[in-house]
Amino acid sequence: MQNETVQMATPKIIREPRIYVVGRQNVDRGELDRFLGEYGMTWETDTEIGGEQLVEAGGRLCYVSYGKGRKTNAEYIDNIIESKHGSVLEHAVWNFIIAGVSRSFTHELIRHRAGWGYSQLSQRYVDESEANYVEPELIASDPQLHALWQRTIEASHEAYMRLTESLSNKLKDQGVAGTSRRKMARESARSVLPNATETMIFVTANARALRHFIELRGSEGAEAEIRRVAIEFLRIMQREAPNLFSDYTISKLPDGREVATTPNEKV
Repeated sequence: MQNETVQMATPKIIREPRIYVVGRQNVDRGELDRFLGEYGMTWETDTEIGGEQLVEAGGRLCYVSYGKGRKTNAEYIDNIIESKHGSVLEHAVWNFIIAGVSRSFTHELIRHRAGWGYSQLSQRYVDESEANYVEPELIASDPQLHALWQRTIEASHEAYMRLTESLSNKLKDQGVAGTSRRKMARESARSVLPNATETMIFVTANARALRHFIELRGSEGAEAEIRRVAIEFLRIMQREAPNLFSDYTISKLPDGREVATTPNEKV
């Protein structure tokens, strides 16, 4: 086995999640108008947001109420939410990339299954020798606890690098080639990486699923990191589709933590 030549760099510490909206819906108005015309109906809406249009269009189809009743999209969706006609909200879909989060977070996130789709960074294929680590706010606020946490992270990171190199050399001596050798070394070495290791995950979710996530994970009793992500999701969605998320309020607890609440739970 070759001598180990690992050079250890100080891992980067991350304390804020990052969410990127990378996809949102467009409405094919030509096809929608063709349907309406063939059934002798017309319909106009006052929102330009695709997800909001599709929720209204889906809801109106249930009762064949195009052009009837509530005039604005906001009024229509308010009634849908107050009536808990939640299935209609599933027609509005967004795509996100979430970064700056730990693997502890994604272990929690992927418990949400209905209305969600996930594609996560693979530690078997991606070299974590330059990994970043997410520090919990409660630890970061205490200098002594931060120092203990950082020493532990650095030790785990160094162990990963040494294991990866040693395993790769061992497998090379055994005749294991290129990609297979790297994958086998990383999949074994990753066993020493902590839950704090940063990951990235591509997420697709509909409006109903997002509301459920925000209600559960934006609450006072939620785990700290996922609560921060839920609050950030709410801020994003109140900009993306205010008619679908405007009933939520963000408030601060006495200790400064932010929580999300709505009078329309379990829609």
